[in-house]
Amino acid sequence: MAMRLTDCHNIADFRELARRRLPWPVFDYIDGAADDEVTKARNTSAFDQVDLVPDVLAGVAEIDTSITLMGRKSALPLMLSPTALQRVFHWQGERAVARAAEKFGLWFGISSLATVSIEETAALTQGPKLFQLYVHKDKGLNRSMIERCQAARFDCIALTVDTIVSGKRERCARSGFTSPPKFTARNLLGYAMKPRWGLDYLLREKFSLPNLDTHVNEGTGEAVSIAGYFNTMLDQSMDWNTAADIRAQWGGTFCLKGVMSAADARRAVEIGADAIMISNHGGRQLDGSRAPFDQLREIVDAVGGEIEIICDGGVRRGTHVLKSLCAGATAASGGRLYLYALAAAGQEGVERAIMLLKDEIERGMKLMGVTSVEQLTPDRLRWR
Repeated sequence: MAMRLTDCHNIADFRELARRRLPWPVFDYIDGAADDEVTKARNTSAFDQVDLVPDVLAGVAEIDTSITLMGRKSALPLMLSPTALQRVFHWQGERAVARAAEKFGLWFGISSLATVSIEETAALTQGPKLFQLYVHKDKGLNRSMIERCQAARFDCIALTVDTIVSGKRERCARSGFTSPPKFTARNLLGYAMKPRWGLDYLLREKFSLPNLDTHVNEGTGEAVSIAGYFNTMLDQSMDWNTAADIRAQWGGTFCLKGVMSAADARRAVEIGADAIMISNHGGRQLDGSRAPFDQLREIVDAVGGEIEIICDGGVRRGTHVLKSLCAGATAASGGRLYLYALAAAGQEGVERAIMLLKDEIERGMKLMGVTSVEQLTPDRLRWR
């Protein structure tokens, strides 16, 4: 049976529509994770280990879902995490996500491996935006990206700290997925069976990585796997001194993405970071590691009140956002929650996904008997 955008009523529905519309190597790049994908599954199932405790007769006709995150107002306690290669998934790519985020008043981010430039992204939206910095061996490239973000007045740089090497992404190994996509005997049929995607990819704007291609050919002019890119191009000597130096060079709001331990959260505070994203890269790096929500209480106990804490990954429901805030997070965030929608239907899909999550957050708050995000406190949770 044919499936349309109007058939999507939750993030799982968007996943199914994306699966139907994308070539399988592209879908598996979005959907896949490391090794046995245990951590990816746990990122979402962790939310099932805690229950919400509602109050009643609370007068919830008017509620306020807004927060202040990293110095900017956000209409929801939800951020759209930065993700790479978005124009591979849908020809509108980061442009669709930027416009949808601005429409709903949300933070969003672009990756160093974005398919739209820093400058164009800044021109697209006045909303809050961050740049996800991957530290390359080429220090001139790192400096160039930071300076371009400064000139474009990005609101934050998020230094990604969990990709010293690539996780073992077996789905990509089987499909031969590369950036840019390379058609081989192994995967050609998968691409040929999705002609709509193929026509968009071949006939619309040529694929590029405009934040990188001034310094490197890999990923744009030369097809390379993401694992190959990470393992050869990124700086494996990166340490806390590197992070402190980048923060000083940037000089603005600074976030560390990929913090998973209380000790590292403490170090983030010590180097002057404004925020941390508790994240395991969507389960795409170290399989068998903890889920962000599993680590949230421990990190909140260590540094809560000293730094903003974003619980990143596994979010599929508005109640997952509410549980994150009750456990002490400033906000929750995710990538696949909008990537499936982008792949399924471009900007219209992303807007529908955000609207569904917005409705779930608002409905959940009313059913919990709270009228503002500040009332989402630990006493409203029970751990199984």
